[in-house]
Amino acid sequence: MLNLYITGADEHSDKIFVTAGLTATMNSLGYSTGVYKPIETGVEILNNFVQSPDIAFIKFVDPYIKTYYSYLFKSKNSPLLAAAAENIVIERNIILRDFQNIQDVNECLVVDGVSGLASPLSKNFLEEDMIKCLDLPLLMVVSAKNPSLNNVILSINHAKETGINMRGVILNNYPQKCDDVNLRLMPRLIEEYTEVKILGILPEFTKNINPNDLIGEMLNSVDIEGVFQLRIAKLQM
Repeated sequence: MLNLYITGADEHSDKIFVTAGLTATMNSLGYSTGVYKPIETGVEILNNFVQSPDIAFIKFVDPYIKTYYSYLFKSKNSPLLAAAAENIVIERNIILRDFQNIQDVNECLVVDGVSGLASPLSKNFLEEDMIKCLDLPLLMVVSAKNPSLNNVILSINHAKETGINMRGVILNNYPQKCDDVNLRLMPRLIEEYTEVKILGILPEFTKNINPNDLIGEMLNSVDIEGVFQLRIAKLQM
């Protein structure tokens, strides 16, 4: 199974573009693909239907991607606070149960996390605990907007020290022309000080991007085979 967990180095990583882009790309390459969003905050009620912004964007990019969730909250606050506002406790057993029920439905299942390994989900349950509970390799998305190399290196090395399998890093929102020496050196320094590979460098996207353009950018700028640890025949042609 080509299952993967995606989180952001922080809540401003714009990782949804990576999640949607990677899954749409795998779908286009012939792999049945799904996205599991254990926890979504900031949902809206439209015409008596619950609307999840991230799931809606994934469906915009590729309506054939199967999507799943466990918890939807109206508040845009962190999962812990959003759940408390609705008198709900996020339970790891429910997330694990839901994941186990769908992990074999698709050839490729991407779990879209909550951005921040230390993000509290409930008492004694952080995002890093959820990753280990699901036993998935981790792809971390790092935004080049106001980046903190210190925080990125700390997050990656902390993940490794806690036993999380770090698959790699994707740099997001990276400018095409970069005069900032800190940004230019960032990919090399991340690899040097974490021994984790940079698997892709992506520009800034907007929510109205043409889905084909997003897929094309993924194919051109991301090591898809490295992300999923799979040799893909169509990419060798």
